[in-house]
Amino acid sequence: MTTQQPRRRAETFAVAEADDLRFSTSATADERTLLLDILGAQRATLEMKCAGLAGELARRSVEPSTLSLLGIVRHLADMERRWFRRALARQDAPALFSSESCPDGDFDGASADPAVIAEAWGAWRAEVAFSDGFVADAPGLDLAGEDPWRGPVSLRWVLVHMVEEYARHNGHADLLRERIDGAIGV
Repeated sequence: MTTQQPRRRAETFAVAEADDLRFSTSATADERTLLLDILGAQRATLEMKCAGLAGELARRSVEPSTLSLLGIVRHLADMERRWFRRALARQDAPALFSSESCPDGDFDGASADPAVIAEAWGAWRAEVAFSDGFVADAPGLDLAGEDPWRGPVSLRWVLVHMVEEYARHNGHADLLRERIDGAIGV
């Protein structure tokens, strides 16, 4: 009889450890490299939590919350847009999924419609690409922008805040995904 070694829940997500490169940067790298690596790892975690799902992405599986994996993708597309396009690049770029008249549109508008799902992923990927390009071209982490809520913000603060934003919602994604199909792990 073969005895299986107990495993931690955090080690059991669908990606083999050798294939998971989310945290491959040295923990002693410079500040910019570390911030970008950690943000990239958080973004990759969101994608992993959503992988293999279609209409289930819109499922609100932790009642009474209206959170869904798709709502999180839409929300984070709007957050990428807000902080990198609007605050730092100072573009006139209104939110894609929420508005003053529908402040929770990012979550409330998430539906299992394949077009809604494709739009969300397309928007998220476009905003991440813009953010990555903006950061690559920025002269330094002290680059400043302006946000109506926070006032002056630096690129450093935005990167830290985005890590915080993704980490918070990836915790939600953990619970949502487990309720959908039992998939667990980091």
